Amino acid sequence: MTTDGKHLTLREWSEEDRPREKMMQKGAAALTDSELLAILIGSGNREESAVELARRILARCSHSINELARWSVIDLCREYKGIGEAKAISIVASLELGKRRNTRETVGRQKITSSIELQGIFEPLMIDLLHEEFWVAYLDNGNNVLDVRKLTQGGIQHTVVDVSLLLKTALERGSVCVAVAHNHPSGQNFPSKEDEKITQKIKSGCEAVGIRLLDHIIIARGNYYSFCDEGKL
Repeated sequence: MTTDGKHLTLREWSEEDRPREKMMQKGAAALTDSELLAILIGSGNREESAVELARRILARCSHSINELARWSVIDLCREYKGIGEAKAISIVASLELGKRRNTRETVGRQKITSSIELQGIFEPLMIDLLHEEFWVAYLDNGNNVLDVRKLTQGGIQHTVVDVSLLLKTALERGSVCVAVAHNHPSGQNFPSKEDEKITQKIKSGCEAVGIRLLDHIIIARGNYYSFCDEGKL
């Protein structure tokens, strides 16, 4: 802080406190989460620097990037002085890009041999959501991922699954095997009666058109449930 009470900009800080310069010298991997977030924020407010503000934001999120990703633009603007719409949009957009990169790198190259690998595909897509979504991974006859798509989106407690659309897309993609997943925003990693019913409905539909249902997993904030692992497929 300067003698007149105004905070310095990132360019005016001492070298060890400048995240941008630190990234240029040492690479992005050398930065802490708060330093990376400070670069997105750009500047703080009259009471705290961008790094201090970033630290406070992360502390509010239990130092979890996944928890931060659940915050909307409106949430960030409302809760933090110094975070306007433009800064909030940058934060949300950056987290979304990371999520998409994590998912898209698997398509066309990953072979699925276990439920934990399916979790790795689906969890980044749904772990931050406050509502339910239903996703499908389309695979070839070698269990290699061809495509991953969201099928439907619902409310906090459930989503309606369009089985006919799932099968139609699988046939169009030339997929001979599918794996499905949905999330439980509550964090409960066990299936409801409705989850069990829709799993059997999907399995029956797949069998009718010669497609194999590999698994149905439930994503539950760091945990997951596999119908296949539990012997329910």
